[in-house]
Amino acid sequence: MQAVKFSEDIIPLTDVKINPGKLVKQVADNHRPMLLTSRGRGVAVLQGIADFEARDEEQKFMRAIVQGLMELEEGREISLSDVKKQLNLGV
Repeated sequence: MQAVKFSEDIIPLTDVKINPGKLVKQVADNHRPMLLTSRGRGVAVLQGIADFEARDEEQKFMRAIVQGLMELEEGREISLSDVKKQLNLGV
């Protein structure tokens, strides 16, 4: 995902009513989220579904890594052969 371009990616909520299809295409094509505002304040973010799903998967992956590192620090580890048994991968 690219960085937000403030000159292009902050849109008043009223603009969504005018041409929502254009805005949806814009976020899908440029892979940047769009901040929707009302009375000068941010109220929502419009993001392409592929970018949303990719970011969600990335967050889940990073959480799993952090969880694993925490378990290692706490001494809660199991051997590879035990993991294979748990996953029915055969040893």
